[in-house]
Amino acid sequence: MVESDPGRRLGLAERRGNDGWVYPDLVVEVAGPLACFTRPELKVERVSYPVMTPSAASGVLEAIYWKPEFHYVIRAIEVLRPIEWTSIRRNEVKSAISAAEVAALRKDPRRRYDVEGDRDQRNTMLLRDVAYRIRAQVKPAAHSQGESPAKYREQLRRRVNKGACFSQPFLGCREFSCAFGPATEAPTIDRDEELGVMLHSIIYPKRGQGGGEKYRWFRAQLINGVLNVPAKPLDDSHVALPGVGARTSARGK
Repeated sequence: MVESDPGRRLGLAERRGNDGWVYPDLVVEVAGPLACFTRPELKVERVSYPVMTPSAASGVLEAIYWKPEFHYVIRAIEVLRPIEWTSIRRNEVKSAISAAEVAALRKDPRRRYDVEGDRDQRNTMLLRDVAYRIRAQVKPAAHSQGESPAKYREQLRRRVNKGACFSQPFLGCREFSCAFGPATEAPTIDRDEELGVMLHSIIYPKRGQGGGEKYRWFRAQLINGVLNVPAKPLDDSHVALPGVGARTSARGK
């Protein structure tokens, strides 16, 4: 059944205390054997957060269903399995190839990039046997001209129920694919933990505008196995971004 007009449900949403959202949260569960949600302050050797990040949760939902007329707002991430760690060592290249280098390689077929000479072994601390329940809302984009999110919500639900996706969802790293499905009654783990500063969302520059991506952060706390994501991230003045030899941290007022 398609959901009714949002204006009719506004009063009901306010009575429910749903933080001003007209519709209840969309709920999708994901699970996989391995996951890595890399902490930004540890660049050479990858170390995962203990919990899925909101940006990774958005990536999973966008792999299932996405349109340029809306974006997902992650409201909460529930941890359904105990947090367990493992480590792997992989062969990786030490440097990232630039767009200029790619153009030069295409222009001159005699030019080569020596992968073996740029290869190194790196260790990764990652999570194993993970399962999460993602709670999210659909927010129409500015150019959607007041379109109701109801039809996008219904299409996401249908795709989740059928197991359909545009691309294979993954948990942090592309090689760590995951399964997904509708919500179950699985309980969350009993765990409280301070997770530090976590990536809240990424703002991408509009077409034709200069500048790169802008990263936004928030103070992450796991309470009774639930990571609640605030609607507003930390102000830039309250976050010390990582530099050489520095760590990402939140500055107290």
